[in-house]
Amino acid sequence: MKTYIIIPAYNEAEFIGETLQSLINQSFPANKIVVVDDGSTDATPDIVTKFAAKHPEISLVKNTSEGIHLPGSKVINAFNTGLKSLDTSFDIICKFDADLIFPKDYLEKIRLHFEENPKTGMVGGFCEIQKNEEWVLENLTGKDHIRGALKAYRKACFKDIGGLKPAMGWDTVDELLAQYHGWKIKTDDGLRVKHLKPTGKNYSKTSKYKQGAAFYRLRYGFVISVIASAKLAFKKKNLGFFWDCIAGFIRAKNEKRPFLVNQEEGRFIRNLRWKKMQQKLF
Repeated sequence: MKTYIIIPAYNEAEFIGETLQSLINQSFPANKIVVVDDGSTDATPDIVTKFAAKHPEISLVKNTSEGIHLPGSKVINAFNTGLKSLDTSFDIICKFDADLIFPKDYLEKIRLHFEENPKTGMVGGFCEIQKNEEWVLENLTGKDHIRGALKAYRKACFKDIGGLKPAMGWDTVDELLAQYHGWKIKTDDGLRVKHLKPTGKNYSKTSKYKQGAAFYRLRYGFVISVIASAKLAFKKKNLGFFWDCIAGFIRAKNEKRPFLVNQEEGRFIRNLRWKKMQQKLF
């Protein structure tokens, strides 16, 4: 299966070399790796250029956007810029972060999961972060969710969901829409990727409000949004995050922010969320 990888990068000079080296060393290497430099002010593009000179599958694409790091729109706009630079002959398209170290068999096992089940639309492993000189699971989401840092899509699934939406919540809506279209989400607990920079390190309080706004735009409704906010706040061990989410939801509702899904998709998403909550409770 032909695999393409797109890596949005902004000021990742400290990590991008290790990420690219781990991808070059794969037992099942990618056919193309596009790094989208999103206006970096450090040596990120220089490092990528040196790798590209030695490895023809690697290329650098320049993109310019606002410097502030906001989850969702900035990274997906960069991803889409990289996507436009590629042909459409891939079987698997991946969106990876620029601060990861992949195990040598990561892409090989991803491919095997896609081959084993033709209804598998998305595959991913899990991120680990370093604590007290040990690598431990970055426990921010459930085991049935693929982190936005390491998404891999079957081409047909990627087409069905309409690509990635440049908004906070893109890495949730993609999975929900995939299931709406009948695709399976496959997570592999045995695939552990080293995450060199913990998630949310650069997020401001303003960006945290966007999580609540994302719940609104996903048509969760208020009750599911409260439950989801509480769950995230518990995982982060931060009560203030809960109130940020609720404030973000209310603001988005008052401002009548545009939804990310239509009414029918929204009904499916709410029913799916309730079903999964009931399964975990009972």
